[in-house]
Amino acid sequence: MARASRTQEVVEQVLDAIIAGRLRAGEPLPPEGDLADELDVSRLTLREAVRLLQAQGVIVQVPGRRHRVAPVAEWTGLEAVVRHARSSGERQRSSLELLEVRMMIETGAAQLAAQRRSQAHLDAMRTCVERMEAAHAKADVAAFVEADLDFHDVVLRAADNRILVAALLPLTALLAETRSETSAFADIREHAIAEHTAVIAAIESGEAIRARDAMASHMDQTRGDLLSYVHSRR
Repeated sequence: MARASRTQEVVEQVLDAIIAGRLRAGEPLPPEGDLADELDVSRLTLREAVRLLQAQGVIVQVPGRRHRVAPVAEWTGLEAVVRHARSSGERQRSSLELLEVRMMIETGAAQLAAQRRSQAHLDAMRTCVERMEAAHAKADVAAFVEADLDFHDVVLRAADNRILVAALLPLTALLAETRSETSAFADIREHAIAEHTAVIAAIESGEAIRARDAMASHMDQTRGDLLSYVHSRR
């Protein structure tokens, strides 16, 4: 367990070095011994970390030569891509990209939820909105974001598709960060409460297309708010 944990730490350290530009795309990695010394790990641990990064497309093996760092556009691992997206220089672009992904995934989830939800799911969604309203009244952004994320989690689980749930799990940290940025504005919190309420009504109706469209409306509102309230101030 300790070995696995240390290896993951090295993966993150190498990713951070790439994101910060200390290791550049297209260039070979430093010699194994030098990099292991710099990171204060054994060569065995470094090799394990490099293998994990290769699996994510971050590092490319070059026969007969040192491994090289791949351009971000070639990365295939969601963990690595999300870590890059969370970096300060990529936040604005990544927040819009995340919304595009949410539009594709969550509209489909709402469509499925309309057909598969239980009364318990509907009750849980309403409880989340009530928590959002209470947090909004107190201007408690952290509590508002938590309730907002919980709402969308209920919708995903109501869709009753395990792969769908797993697809969004790695994005949880990024979702929380972007929600905190937008939910700091009272107007946006009010918009979110109204949109979430409409989503509940659509899912409760059992009409799949109505539910899909209600979630799409929510995503459109979120994108507009992000551009108007957050990005315009940067």
